[in-house]
Amino acid sequence: MDNRDMKSVSTKQLSIAHTAKKYPQEALTVLHPYMDVHWLWEASLRVRKNSAVGVDNQSYADYEQTKQDRLVALLGKAKDGSYRAPPVKRVYIPKDDGEKRGIGIPTIEDKILQRAVVMLLEPIYEQSFHDFSFGFRPRKSAHQAVQYLREQCFKREVSYILDVDLRQYFDTIDHGHLREILSQRVGDGVLGRLINKWLKAGVWEEGTVHYPEAGSPQGGVISPLLSNIYLHTVLDDWFVKDIQPHLKGKSFMVRFADDFVMGFANKSDAESMLEALKARFAAYGLQVHPQKTQLVQFKRPQRDPNDNGPKPETFDFLGFTHYWGKSQQGNRVFKSKTSRKRVRRTLKNIKEWGLKNRHLALKEQQEEINSKLQGHYSYYGISNNSASLGQVFHVVKHLWRKWLGRRIRDGPMNWQRFNQLLVNYPLIPPRIVHRYS
Repeated sequence: MDNRDMKSVSTKQLSIAHTAKKYPQEALTVLHPYMDVHWLWEASLRVRKNSAVGVDNQSYADYEQTKQDRLVALLGKAKDGSYRAPPVKRVYIPKDDGEKRGIGIPTIEDKILQRAVVMLLEPIYEQSFHDFSFGFRPRKSAHQAVQYLREQCFKREVSYILDVDLRQYFDTIDHGHLREILSQRVGDGVLGRLINKWLKAGVWEEGTVHYPEAGSPQGGVISPLLSNIYLHTVLDDWFVKDIQPHLKGKSFMVRFADDFVMGFANKSDAESMLEALKARFAAYGLQVHPQKTQLVQFKRPQRDPNDNGPKPETFDFLGFTHYWGKSQQGNRVFKSKTSRKRVRRTLKNIKEWGLKNRHLALKEQQEEINSKLQGHYSYYGISNNSASLGQVFHVVKHLWRKWLGRRIRDGPMNWQRFNQLLVNYPLIPPRIVHRYS
């Protein structure tokens, strides 16, 4: 395969997008002919090479040895209906609140086919997704969502933030409603059959396979897109077309996957919205988390020091705590800092790694700690967040000195000695990566 094949894929996607734009209210019935061996080859290149193995214990390297022949066979099975979606392996990872989140690991071949279908569907739905939806979309990011939030809090003059949490969203998507929503834009029988098979694919866990009756395909690359399509209809379009025109004051919404907040100038609008959300979601098999959903007073404070109005509260969104602070000129400005949960999680991960690996050579320790710090800065290094970044850096330095002090025999690792060591093995200092105006 060469660059011409990849060019043909992008050309085909432009054609699909053009057709979707031309017929915005109709279901597109001829999509699977776009998917050929070149299309599957490009899809395979977008699968992570080091991704975990599924129930067949086959790695990407194993699959690549006979990839061309296997892709030809896969294409045939996908189009004639003989493809069988294998069960998805489920593993668990810890969450910030101490609970565990189950994630699914499909087989390599399943990942390739799902990616191929995503490449067909994205040009259709990118035509209709709203600008305030940022999760798992091409050329969209969490940092763009935070910037959008900042801008809206200024422009819309909001006084209240409705911070909504959906309980187990990805596990509770109703399959019947999802099929109905998809049928409004996708009428291709091959794609519909494949998606239905992924919805019905079992989940393998400790040697046993069970079949969930709700939820998006576990761990599959198609899961985020299907989830976005579901919430686009259930929430986004409904809010824009049926709710906003009837509100008393200004409002906005920003969403990243199932994580979203709404802003309102009028308190009664916010309270009514919460009740409407509960009813709307219940009709589609979803539930607003009663403990984690909150209405926050977030009116921008006046510059007048004699202003005795209520002080604005804070709220968390996408790993940041958002609040009204002061600029160097004394103006009230929107600011964000790393949430306490995320700070604790980062420090816990680094501490656990250090306790297990303090026997490593200094150079190895330094490189791994710097890698973890760099990862933290890459996401949380935003404007006005220097203090939080500095806190993490300061604690990590203390932890490293403590680990080294437990392994040396020729005297204590005091700060003088540790600072001399840092000359040759420096840690990456805090840095701002994302600058917001």
